[in-house]
Amino acid sequence: MKKPINEHVLALSGGVGGSKLAVGLSKLLSPDQLTILANTGDDFEHLGFTVCPDIDSLLYSLSEINNSELGWGQKGETWNFLSALERLGGETWFKLGDRDLATHIFRAEKLKKGFSLTEVTKLLSDGMGSRHQILPMTDSPVRTTIHCELGSLSFQNYFVKQRCEPKVNKITFEGIELASLNPSALNVIEQGLKAVIICPSNPFLSIDPILSLSGVVEAIKKQGCPVIAVSNIIDGAATKGPAAKLMGELGISSSPLGVACYYQDRYPGLLTHFVLDEKDKHMEREIVSLGLSTLVAQTLMDSLGSKKKLAEDILTFASEVTLL
Repeated sequence: MKKPINEHVLALSGGVGGSKLAVGLSKLLSPDQLTILANTGDDFEHLGFTVCPDIDSLLYSLSEINNSELGWGQKGETWNFLSALERLGGETWFKLGDRDLATHIFRAEKLKKGFSLTEVTKLLSDGMGSRHQILPMTDSPVRTTIHCELGSLSFQNYFVKQRCEPKVNKITFEGIELASLNPSALNVIEQGLKAVIICPSNPFLSIDPILSLSGVVEAIKKQGCPVIAVSNIIDGAATKGPAAKLMGELGISSSPLGVACYYQDRYPGLLTHFVLDEKDKHMEREIVSLGLSTLVAQTLMDSLGSKKKLAEDILTFASEVTLL
């Protein structure tokens, strides 16, 4: 493992698990030391707006305005718009709060004027007071499609409207062939990295869209820095979301070992290190046999303190690696 050119960390993030670890990292790293690359496969067009759930989760969490009780949206949210829309007979299956709506209106207006998603995300970040750089994985539209017993569904239709109930047999990313990695993210990678951290996000829905972009895996591998994946599965279950259900339906063991094997099989030579929870320590030897160095830690992030502690453990792990 070569010594890093600088101390910059790139975090690949999606969903609640990603935003939680991003918060922990942001408390320990300065804005010059951390870039968060967000999944945009969950994005979709709804009521005339482009909704970007994973970007917004990061924006709200890093700005400390997120609704921690719901796990999405903003704190202090009200629902007057949704109530009025329901009275008119409009679609209300996707919950848009009044404060959240302002984000989508602002984004839609800027995109219509020709701003890129990266530029709009920067404006939103500045307006909300988030200091750390959040980058969409691409400025081109990529849409996760769930192929299941009901046919082909957009991700939000499957996740929210259908409540993840249909049995899934395949996941694809529409538009991925025409999309390219965000140039700003590529620049961050090529400048040299202390580590790449794959957050405890859903491997299929949050991380695969990022790593499926042309050239991403090759650019990261070229740096020779630690690539550390954090398991999103603890004791056989996902802390949030349908990851465990999806793994079972796709024939993958719902365990940290299953996650590690999946990454190793799909992206050979990318991962160098793997973080698993204390409850899964009995799987450590098998994960090591995959050619990965391991860290056993408390990975459940249910408080600011636990988010910071996990981030600190991972950063220490990365530092130890680069000294070898």
